Amino acid sequence: QQLAAVPPALTWFANITNPQTRRAYQCDLTEFMKFFGIDQPAQFRIVTRAHLLAWRRDLENRALSGATIRRKLAALSSLFDYLCEVNAVVSNPVKGVKRPTMASAEGKTPAIGDHQARALLNAPDATTLRGQRDRAILSTLLYHGLRRAELCALTVGDMQQRRGVAHLRIHGKGGKLRYVPLHPGTAEGIDVYLQAAGHAGDSQGALFRPVKNNVHTNDRASITADGVYKMLAGYATSLNIAVAGFGPHALRATAATNALEHEADIAKVQEWLGHANIATTRIYDRRKMRPEDSPTFKVAY
Repeated sequence: QQLAAVPPALTWFANITNPQTRRAYQCDLTEFMKFFGIDQPAQFRIVTRAHLLAWRRDLENRALSGATIRRKLAALSSLFDYLCEVNAVVSNPVKGVKRPTMASAEGKTPAIGDHQARALLNAPDATTLRGQRDRAILSTLLYHGLRRAELCALTVGDMQQRRGVAHLRIHGKGGKLRYVPLHPGTAEGIDVYLQAAGHAGDSQGALFRPVKNNVHTNDRASITADGVYKMLAGYATSLNIAVAGFGPHALRATAATNALEHEADIAKVQEWLGHANIATTRIYDRRKMRPEDSPTFKVAY
């Protein structure tokens, strides 16, 4: 083969639809190339399993988490799978390289208690535009298990009627659409916010928009992911919710955990959350790990 037959990394990146995944994989690939002094695409042909083992050992020595190491190896495996597919290399050297096991079946994202969720829902000032927006956002996250990016991507037109029931059209990972029934309380909160904000008829515009001095700062732009994080952090601080790792994703974990604890079918929860694999959904199934069921509270002296 001619050396030019090795396709550029750009072609591989183009097939990764999620921008966060693309950015992470690009950083992982750059790090690997720097570690071994690779500066030409053709040099990937001489990479062996021994190279991968040496890199994995270096990652472990840097005390990186198992999840991070797994992702970095997954990035390299994805690239070599692609190179094999286009006959640029003969095999994938990442195959057979053992990846760190998950430290816990429960996952690292915390889920808050029901009393904390209720306190969050009631924390925003319902007499102001910002408070009305924040109440609607918190209700959307806690009753529908959305990812932060999915919340920010919502438009007014994504509230739709399906078979006579109000739904949210969710733009999920990988460009996948799913429809989630809209909780009545959330629907009421969104309606109050939209009437106060005045953009209920703008179907193409963002549903949740930035607010400054109790007015919208941009007619159609969505609140940013960072804006959602800072908003949530402010209410968590005011309520003394000091939970390690707490953030918007914790509300997704809380919604999933609560649904499962109230006997929701796990396959339905998987579809509801937009998980490709039910194993991911099982991370949120903490019914066997409830503190109140611990033998600690059965001991009596």
